[in-house]
Amino acid sequence: MSNRALSFGAIAQAYERFRPGYPEELADVVLTYAGRPVRTALEIGAGTGKATRLFAERGIAVTATEPDAAMLAELQKTAPTNVTTVRAAFEDLRPGETYGLVYAAAALHWTRPQGRWPRVAALLEPDGVVAACGGQVELADPAVAEAVRAARAPFLESHEIPSPDGTAPDEEMQWPGTELQRSPLFHDVQQSVVKRHLTMGPADYVGYLSTVSAYLQLPQST
Repeated sequence: MSNRALSFGAIAQAYERFRPGYPEELADVVLTYAGRPVRTALEIGAGTGKATRLFAERGIAVTATEPDAAMLAELQKTAPTNVTTVRAAFEDLRPGETYGLVYAAAALHWTRPQGRWPRVAALLEPDGVVAACGGQVELADPAVAEAVRAARAPFLESHEIPSPDGTAPDEEMQWPGTELQRSPLFHDVQQSVVKRHLTMGPADYVGYLSTVSAYLQLPQST
């Protein structure tokens, strides 16, 4: 796991405060795709629990795994009783128990590529499903977007994380769907986009940026 992946613990409280949560529609999409009741789920890289709560509130018994102790402590503050927390990186999970759903929210790209999909498949029940989602924030106002780009330019060309397999941003299918389509372990790969409009003041947007890994890795002097 990279230093960038492990940079969030120092700002765990800010992560919970400023990162947007996930909409109910996301759970609807995943559970409708499953096509059958999902009773158990394993979450990869649960962070402070934003997606954990989304699925736990649907009555699913969620095992939330997270390698960072500070992030896990934030999750435990709000975890419903049907959530079990495990401090572990995805690569350290031992096969054995299987789940109806294995999912990751803005975390799958931090996992080690070697053996990723066989490891996921081994954690799934027969006919289980895997889901990956992200919470990319895009500025709707072009003038604000340009101001942010100009302020960032002396330090960072971009704060986005490039596609792990090099898929271009304008391709119809994005990662990890591209890798799942190539894997013989999975079938019926689908991609959905859930759009929503968030209103965020300047202080909250700066707070959000303070939780983005690209900024967390900048030297303190910048």
